[in-house]
Amino acid sequence: MRKALIAALLLVATSATPSFAWVSVNIGINIPTYPALVPVPGVPVYYAPGVNANYFFYDGMYWNFDGTQWYSSAWYNGPWGVVAPAAVPVYLWRVPVRYYRVPPPYFHGWVAGEPPHWGEHWGPAWVNEHHDWNHWDHRYVPARAPLPAYQAHYSGASYPRMEAQAQIHAQNYHYAPHDAAVRAHYEERGIAAEQARVTREQHNVNREQAHVNHEQAHVQQQQHAVNKEQHTVNQQQHNVNQQQHEVHKEQQHAQQQQHEVHKEQQKEQQHVNKEQEHEHH
Repeated sequence: MRKALIAALLLVATSATPSFAWVSVNIGINIPTYPALVPVPGVPVYYAPGVNANYFFYDGMYWNFDGTQWYSSAWYNGPWGVVAPAAVPVYLWRVPVRYYRVPPPYFHGWVAGEPPHWGEHWGPAWVNEHHDWNHWDHRYVPARAPLPAYQAHYSGASYPRMEAQAQIHAQNYHYAPHDAAVRAHYEERGIAAEQARVTREQHNVNREQAHVNHEQAHVQQQQHAVNKEQHTVNQQQHNVNQQQHEVHKEQQHAQQQQHEVHKEQQKEQQHVNKEQEHEHH
């Protein structure tokens, strides 16, 4: 029943868009907490050895293959969207067989260290569209996308509803997919638009902060000028005080000299008076 529903969704998807359509589906797995993700050697993909599913992370999104159909999600526990074969990123096709935790029966007999024989499974039409899928220069493999580890803080009752996921993701995960197929998924699910909105808001915040910083620098410059003027005034006041102190000392010295002169004059007068008294007698 679920496969019939998926087939119907894919039929609608191919009539509306050539590659995929964002329709949330239940894929029958539940991951209660953020899973441990381990790099797959040779390709920019992670797999989850502790998840009982063919569960991968590539270029900013999670991917799951149930043996018949591919699904993708921006969050570790969905919601999941159906991905048509034409929209599956090529590096997922290149993941060796051994990293499929629940390999479908038709994988039996294939070499564990090599990618699955997708041409045998999907048929000639797929091979014609993906004739170079398993031919690439192994020396030049793109770097793996950073893991959205912030999602480890969301589980159980705190796991966000679908309508809130794009905003939370854009605020916490600033990686932009390099793969064109993944970018298309981002755009379809509103993540790219939300990232652009968050970027614009951050730009506005940065611009406002730059304006505030400029105003603060201007105020600090003015305060520096005021402090400099105040220092000059203080220095001038100090000089005036020193001059007043010197004047005061000079005045005291003059008064002391006047006092000494006055004492000498008194002595002279007393001497004159005694001489006059002596002559009188």
